Amino acid sequence: MKKLHIILLALVLLFLVAMPTFAKNYGIHMFTTWLVFIIATMGLNLTVGYAGQKSLGHAAFFGIGAYTVALFLKVGMSFWLALPVAALNCFVVGLLVGWPALRVQTIYLAFATLGFNTAMWLVMRNEEWLTGGTFGINNIARPSIGSLSLDGNLAYYYLVLCFTLVLGLLLWGLLRSPWGKAFTALRDNPIRAESLGIDTRRYTLLSFAIGAVYAGIAGGLYASQVQFIDPALFTVGASIMMYLMVVVGGPGYFLGPVLGSAVGVVLPEWLRFAQAWYLFVFGTAVVLLMIWLPDGLLSLPDRLRARRQSRLASAARARQALPRGDQA
Repeated sequence: MKKLHIILLALVLLFLVAMPTFAKNYGIHMFTTWLVFIIATMGLNLTVGYAGQKSLGHAAFFGIGAYTVALFLKVGMSFWLALPVAALNCFVVGLLVGWPALRVQTIYLAFATLGFNTAMWLVMRNEEWLTGGTFGINNIARPSIGSLSLDGNLAYYYLVLCFTLVLGLLLWGLLRSPWGKAFTALRDNPIRAESLGIDTRRYTLLSFAIGAVYAGIAGGLYASQVQFIDPALFTVGASIMMYLMVVVGGPGYFLGPVLGSAVGVVLPEWLRFAQAWYLFVFGTAVVLLMIWLPDGLLSLPDRLRARRQSRLASAARARQALPRGDQA
């Protein structure tokens, strides 16, 4: 990892650990939501940023995780068993959703995943016997560790922070393994990757499945955090917002989801002073960012470095073009 990114990561961790000491109850709730979406978009960043696939169905995996945890908690299962079941469900569904990526790419794959999200949303809304339909599921319990209850917002915040750190470390290790190199090869040049012996079909499916697991875990944590879920939380619009978080932060940058989720979760709250105009201000800020930094916020240091190197190279060529006596 680059030195600047290490410094940024250290500052983010310090902020997240110390934040509850100066935040009020709603602030803790908001930053817990930020952590949840960091987890979800870490998975989407693997699928989109590292493996180069196009997915507009991530909110569906988020919803599958949320409903799985909520339903199992309602029948008395422990949260610590319900969450792995949610992750497993999302892994299997992620493999199935990845199959279209073996036949279509780019905008056609995006439409396929968008259709999947729409289908799952219809199931969540219409199958009232299972999901509660538009009435949703309420009174979702928060977990406990032995005799230690995590009902309070502060305790639950630190639980989600622990999940974020552990899942981040697991993803970091994955990306530094041969699997991570295979994912980036799949993104950069799939034909060349296949010629080098990389099973592109396998890694395409795994990119969707692993990304779905992260979304499912995030959804399960979110269900216990807000203690109520309904289909309105898992629409195509939510998938587009998650995709936007990855793009704004920087697809293919490990810390991209941290900054992107902050833009998608924290920034709208800070802009509420604008009242009815805050969505307009938020949308305008995102459009301008995409114009000037199409590769995301974390691409700014790389762009500045490339610009500086270009100026140095131009100056060197200009000196070489001068007569030998004038170069001094």
